Formats: sequence, structure tokens, C-alpha cells
Amino acid sequence: MPVRVLVADDEEDIRFMLELHLARAGYAVTTVPDGPAALAALTTGDFDFALCDLVMPGLDGLAVLAAAADAGVTTPIVLMSAHADVDTALKAVARGAFDYISKPFRADEVLFRLRRAVEQRHLSAEVGRLKEVLEEEFGFAGIVARSKPMQAVFRTVRKVADFKTTVLLTGESGTGKELIAKALHFNSVRRTGAFIAINCGAIPENLLESELFGHVKGAFTDASHHRRGLFEEASGGTLFLDEVGELPLTLQVKLLRVLQEGEIRRVGESRSTAVDVRVVAATVRTLSTEVAEGRFREDLFYRLNVLPIHLPPLRERKSDVTLLVDHFLARFNQRLGTRCRGLEPGALRLLVQYDWPGNVRELENAIERSMVLAESDVLTEADLPDRIRESADPIRQSLASGELSIKKTTRIIEEELIRRALGRTGGNRTRAAEILEISHRALLYKIKEFAIDM
Repeated sequence: MPVRVLVADDEEDIRFMLELHLARAGYAVTTVPDGPAALAALTTGDFDFALCDLVMPGLDGLAVLAAAADAGVTTPIVLMSAHADVDTALKAVARGAFDYISKPFRADEVLFRLRRAVEQRHLSAEVGRLKEVLEEEFGFAGIVARSKPMQAVFRTVRKVADFKTTVLLTGESGTGKELIAKALHFNSVRRTGAFIAINCGAIPENLLESELFGHVKGAFTDASHHRRGLFEEASGGTLFLDEVGELPLTLQVKLLRVLQEGEIRRVGESRSTAVDVRVVAATVRTLSTEVAEGRFREDLFYRLNVLPIHLPPLRERKSDVTLLVDHFLARFNQRLGTRCRGLEPGALRLLVQYDWPGNVRELENAIERSMVLAESDVLTEADLPDRIRESADPIRQSLASGELSIKKTTRIIEEELIRRALGRTGGNRTRAAEILEISHRALLYKIKEFAIDM
């Protein structure tokens, strides 16, 4: 669709010349002869840009600019004038003009200004789209949960997001601590700053200090140039210290200083540098236990634990499983190019019953694996990983629980075998009794004893 341009000028020759050259360049052009007509066109039409003369009868260019803004018109307006001076140009831009062109002008100059305006508008639209993606991915819209425990987490995040106070996220692996850290950042006044994450347990101890605080040239053998650390990179934004419990004691002292003083010192440097960083830390460890056993500094623990947020494991918020399954199905259909329509009731029941020791991350991986290996567009129990199907087996559950009573375990096994036999024979009790190698009468007795409804 061509870019739509409104040309407003009281000189017919100017209107004709601009319409001719702009149309040749592929623009869709509408022309009007005065200010009132320009304002009417802007408020009732749908234009991508407007070229408006500064001096026109009825309303001048600045008046059109002001009236259009009052009417909620967002079309970028480029003003044109033969009475050009720097003050007028500055005044026009200050009042909302997109650009300013002096008359007389060449056609190629107007085309250049319009091309630049189109590119800038596309860039602004892309920036807006990326912001929406960021908010969808990392704001609350990107965290799929409706359970009461997670709603409580969201309420806490909203309350503390704008404060610089350190937040400590705790919870099992896979519960979404980094997603919550990003939600804290992207829902705060620091959203325009950087969000930088580092896993404190994934970097060798001899490199971690330089990674966090930076170094100066010659500080150590391989320091061939000055390097800023992550604290400086994140200044004005948020630094997410994942697995903070893995920090060695020597670096715990330096982290404590940063949190207390708001200053860092690069490796090999004698002076300190001020940084403005909001620290969000996370750990799967129980830091109070680490403190008691001497592996974590007590003063740092209290400095980090100002605003603790605990993320519940997925087994404690089973109401979120179905919601998460739908979310992952949609995501992987788009990413993998598949057309999975959903799950059979039995398969979904297994997912809800499973305890998910790996939490949301394990559920995500299970859905992706099942979709890749599925034979149809509906996932069945057979498509799910073995560990999930086996977890629902009463016999395995009884043995895994550590139950040692032969009487109780035998009862569980008997009931399960009878249910399987009846299921295989479609409820035919005579045939089921043959498979089980018991009498028909004994089977009827057991069905009544176990209250099996067929």
C-alpha cells in the first residue's frame, strides 16, 4: 500500500509540482489550498504524512499543527515556508512539527525528507513492537499462572518493582526465578535500563571477579585492555545474580560492599566507581543453613534478604498445569511448525497428577518432546515420557513409597491387575477371570471388595 501524503499550500504551482513528483515516486497524494481544508483533511482522512505551508489563508501552518494535536491527530507534519529562519524552524519543531523545509526547495530534497520520515516512523513502530514483545515475554503477561500462590507472588512484585531494594528469589530449580527477575525489571522505572543476568556458579572463580567488577589493563596476565564489569554494564538497570549461593567467600565480601556503598572497584584499580544498580539475587539453596555451616556470610545474607520472594514448586500449584500445557502447545506449534490440537483426557490427567520435580522447565521439555514424537495431532498417554506414565502406576507408586507391608502391597497389586484385565477385555468379566487365572466367582467378589465400577 503506497504511503499517503497530504499537501497543503495556497500556491497552485507548488501543489501541482509536489503532487507530480511525489506521485512519480510512488506516493498517494491529496492536495488542499488552505489551512481549514488541511485541518479537515487531517481530522477526517487517514494520512501517513503531511506537507503543510507555514503561511496560508484561514489558518497558518502553526495553527494547523496545534489544532491537529488538540484533535488527537498523530500524522507527522512537515512545515514549508519561504520566510525561513532558524528561529521559525526551531519554533515549528518545538510545537510538534516533524521537520521543516525552506522554500524554494528542490523536488529531490522533499523526497529525501519524506524517505527519512518514513524510515523513522518504521523504526518507531519497530521499537514499539519490540517493547510489546518484551512486556509480553517478561512482564506479567509472559508468566502463565492463575493459582493463588503465584498471584500472591505477582502482588508482591508489583509492590516492590519500583524500589531499588535488593530482592532475594528462592525456590526449586525450574520454578521461574529468572522470569520473575525480568518481571521486576520490566515493570519498574528501570525498564529502559539494561537487564543483565549472570549465573554465579557457571563461571570459574578466578574469572568471576573480573566478570562482575571489570579490570584494568595489566591487572593480570591476560588483561590486555580495560574492561567494564557487569555491575557497570547494568548501571541504571538491574543485575540478576542467579545461584548467588555459589559465590566464593572472597567475592561475598566485595558484593556486600557494592550493596552497602553503591561502588565497585575494578580488578587492579585503586579507585572506586559509583554504580546505580538494582540487584535481584536467586538461589535454590537455603541460605540460612549455608550461613549456619559457614559457607555464606551472615551480613551478606541479611543484606540480600531484605525483600524475599519464594516461588512455589509446580506440585503445589497444580491448577496452573493445564494453563501451562496450553501455553506450551501454542508456543511449540509456532516454533516447530506443528499443528497439535491438544491432549487426550487421559494424557492431561497424567500431567496434572505428576509431581514435576523439575517444575515448569520439566513440563516445557515434556510437552516439546511429546509434540516432536507424536504420531497424530492429539497427544496421547503413549506420547508422554516414560517417567510420567510410570508415575501413575499404583504398583510402582506403592513400591517407590517404601511401603513394606506385604498385605497392603498385595491389595494394591490385585486391584490394579483386575482393572487392567477388565479394561483389556472391555468389561467382559468371564474373559478377565481367564486372563487373571482366577474363578469367575472370585473375580466378582474382588470387584465388589475393591468397589470397581465397570
